[in-house]
Amino acid sequence: MSKSKTPRALAENEAKAIALNMRTSSQKLNLVAASIRGKSAENALAELSFSKRRIAGEVKKVLQSAIANAENNHQLDVDRLYVAEASVGKSFTMKRFRARARGRVGRIVKPWSRLTVVVREREETA
Repeated sequence: MSKSKTPRALAENEAKAIALNMRTSSQKLNLVAASIRGKSAENALAELSFSKRRIAGEVKKVLQSAIANAENNHQLDVDRLYVAEASVGKSFTMKRFRARARGRVGRIVKPWSRLTVVVREREETA
């Protein structure tokens, strides 16, 4: 006996991709994610390609993965996809220290983040 199949968390016209460990703070990552929310997949890719932010390249990879999942796994039309959700969360934080004067310590925190991108197929307008 095995467990019963878990129902699909997304709708039939959606696909998603997740990046679990991105080396930036969630606040900085959210600025890039906010710039693509609600845009068509094609416009979002163009926006990320020309963004000056360092993490934009990693966000672009996640978006391309979500688009590929939609096309290959769920047979969705790539031309009608748009970014339905781009949510950012905190992952772990590496804690380091630097020696300071008089035996004290300067704390260094190196935050990591996670990103979830959901693309959805637009309804046909007749």
